[in-house]
Amino acid sequence: MTNDMIKVMIADDMIAHRRRLERIIAKQSDMELVASAENGYEAVMFAGMYKPDIILMDIEMENQMAGITAAKQINDTLSAIKIIMLTVCDRSEIVVAAFQTGIVDYILKTAEPEEIIDAIRSAHKNLSPIRPIIAEKIRKEFRESKIKEQSLLYVLKLISELTSSELEVLKLLCDGMTRKQIAQLRFVEVGTIKKQINSILKKCEQNRTKDLIYIIKELRIFDILKKL
Repeated sequence: MTNDMIKVMIADDMIAHRRRLERIIAKQSDMELVASAENGYEAVMFAGMYKPDIILMDIEMENQMAGITAAKQINDTLSAIKIIMLTVCDRSEIVVAAFQTGIVDYILKTAEPEEIIDAIRSAHKNLSPIRPIIAEKIRKEFRESKIKEQSLLYVLKLISELTSSELEVLKLLCDGMTRKQIAQLRFVEVGTIKKQINSILKKCEQNRTKDLIYIIKELRIFDILKKL
């Protein structure tokens, strides 16, 4: 094994699904399976132990939201790990909830091996897209909630482009906190927060923090995300 190998971990309560994924990964010359978890608890524990590059995470394991709970815990503490949800569930509200945890991709278990492998390699290169089927699920969720198109575009941008850390900083800014207060809360230097804010402004195509905050508040984006 070389340092170029992509370290992959599987989290799925169905042994047949785990074995299928293990066989797919075993055939790839650039991938190494480092662990297989049977539930959300093991997923979090093994993520800390083995530090995989990519996790293929099922949603429904010991309970219906186990994978989403595990993904949030992992992204909160091990943000370098990229999580791909691989599941049979395609309900719009679940898709949105999954992306809110900081996952990078969402694929149905019926996907062909080629699609799964491509998703792993894309995630490893930070190239994961929002797939058309997923974008449509998110659009459906907003249509049903009667949310206007401008809100939809900003939420898609936040989910697809901002890191979980940047999203949290943006929320704190919208809550009225200063850069210094955010730095103290997150135990980092003020300069680190300034860099994150500059990155957020660039990704959201805004020049001033106050303008972005105004847009976020006007569209009630964090209120919307909270309800999904």
